[in-house]
Amino acid sequence: MSANQNQVTLIGLGTIGISMAALHLRDPNSTIHLFDVRSDIEQHILAHLPAFLESVCPGTSVESLISSGRIKIHTTIETACSEATIIQEQGPENVSFKKSLWAQVESIAPPYAHFWSSTSGIPTSEQTADMQDKSRLLVVHPFNPPHIMPLLEIVPSPNTNQDEVDFACTYFRQVSPRHCPVVIKKEICGFVGNRLAFAVLREACYLVEQKVVSVKDLDQIMMSSLGPRWALNGVFESYNSGGGVDGFRGFLNKLEATVQGVWNDLGVMSMTGDDSHWKEYVISQTEQTYGPSSLGQTREKEEKLREVQRIQTSNP
Repeated sequence: MSANQNQVTLIGLGTIGISMAALHLRDPNSTIHLFDVRSDIEQHILAHLPAFLESVCPGTSVESLISSGRIKIHTTIETACSEATIIQEQGPENVSFKKSLWAQVESIAPPYAHFWSSTSGIPTSEQTADMQDKSRLLVVHPFNPPHIMPLLEIVPSPNTNQDEVDFACTYFRQVSPRHCPVVIKKEICGFVGNRLAFAVLREACYLVEQKVVSVKDLDQIMMSSLGPRWALNGVFESYNSGGGVDGFRGFLNKLEATVQGVWNDLGVMSMTGDDSHWKEYVISQTEQTYGPSSLGQTREKEEKLREVQRIQTSNP
């Protein structure tokens, strides 16, 4: 990136907004413009941003970033957006607010600016309802705290220009190689990360309410099994390994009765009959992605699991 290539405007400086500022500051050539409607915005930034900078720009003070012009604080949205190449909002999770905001931003921002929303669940297509050009906006959904958590869900609408998607992915890979932008192919409530999380949350609440397990023990089960495993290998790769040389198909065949029993309780999907159309599609995609599991891969994963356990036991 050439000097001063990106003028990044962040609208909304709550926890996510402050953390996103720290993430964008990983790019030494970007200027970060900050706007929030709160009257004490500068004091708020000086009080809260330093803690987020420790892992991004160690030894750098917020005051020095402001005095050098790397951070510019604005009291109006017009000045914050007037020179922006990227505008990202972290406002309230309210459709009306976002529709109104993007219509206003579109009217004052340069025609080349890229528009991103950090929403946790409001689709791009709903936010663009009052915009003239609906191709400029997409969702960049971070996981809290975004300056540390690698995932960024890039969620376009059917109207979003593909160049916007490509730019967002390229930008975050360049700014932070450890971050992982993933394009979500269809708009769906909660996107993907939150859908997975809330499905687990729903079952966790059910199991506790039914007195199957306590809150503390459920968390212990997650931290002692699924958490470490999925952190290293994800859902499909883990179960593909569990199937041995027969991969994911072998796993489903071995545990079909148990899997189906749980799914019957949940009232979702089927391994056989008319409702099993999903099966071959998912199995074939998993096989193409991971192939058969090998002994060498298993040993490597075991070493990584031991490292996760070491970190867990070292924390108070």
